[in-house]
Amino acid sequence: MTFFGQILTAMVTPFTDTGDMNFSVAEALAIHLADHGTDTLLLCGTTGESPTLTWQEEYELFQVVRKAVASKAKVMAGTGSNSTREAIEATQQAAKLGLDGALLVVPYYNKPPQEGLYEHFRAIAESVPDFPLMLYNIPGRTGQNLEADTVARLAEIGNIVAIKEASGNLDQVSQIRRLTPPEFSIYSGDDSLTLPYLSVGAAGVVSVASHLVGELLQKMVTAFASGEPQVATEIHLKLLPLCKALFATTNPIPVKAALQLQGWQVGSTRLPLPEAPDPIIQKLKNTLTDLALL
Repeated sequence: MTFFGQILTAMVTPFTDTGDMNFSVAEALAIHLADHGTDTLLLCGTTGESPTLTWQEEYELFQVVRKAVASKAKVMAGTGSNSTREAIEATQQAAKLGLDGALLVVPYYNKPPQEGLYEHFRAIAESVPDFPLMLYNIPGRTGQNLEADTVARLAEIGNIVAIKEASGNLDQVSQIRRLTPPEFSIYSGDDSLTLPYLSVGAAGVVSVASHLVGELLQKMVTAFASGEPQVATEIHLKLLPLCKALFATTNPIPVKAALQLQGWQVGSTRLPLPEAPDPIIQKLKNTLTDLALL
């Protein structure tokens, strides 16, 4: 099974001042992240503002970033949808474009039962039998939880190789680890929960904070895996204020503001997500200064 590494960055989608895709900044940011601790770049997920992108914009971004990072990092596409047919088409396109895998979010709004979720993901997997897929459970956004028993059934499908678990439920993550084979990778979907997830068998994190501290996150995960939990805990506690600041309002509003403070011309978020308000910008500025990131 494919292993996507320890630190997967859910990359922001840069926009110009007029709200168009900024491919030159996306290229530069992708290279920077690949050089600073990122094993896999995840494009067009939650942090990448996928709900406000067209599929054509996404496909172009996939190609730009794939070419930019070449062999420096793997590239994964967010191709999930609450329409199975649409998800199949997008996932097949990502495979044709030479990406390394796809992230498939639990269908949102229509709230399928567990059997519907199983059939949805199975259909996508069967449409790209040689293409590695990662499930994405984030019930706070989708309105439906992908239960551990369903994950275990899906893990039996050869190209479903991992899950991004953003339920925040440590018991559920433990159950997934207990019910799935060791080579099935579990990733935290929340930076502040990475260390607790590691303690129950996770492989790493699909991270937002890695835009800013990718190398430190690599050090934390490696320390834990190497039998140095105290070192990992120290890093976790050091980064906790940053993790909280990056989620002081809806993601990716804060991380885009943080990157702008560092000089990255990533633009603001597309509506309906507004720009970061002044109090959050000040909080980010203070947090980044404390960590010597400004």
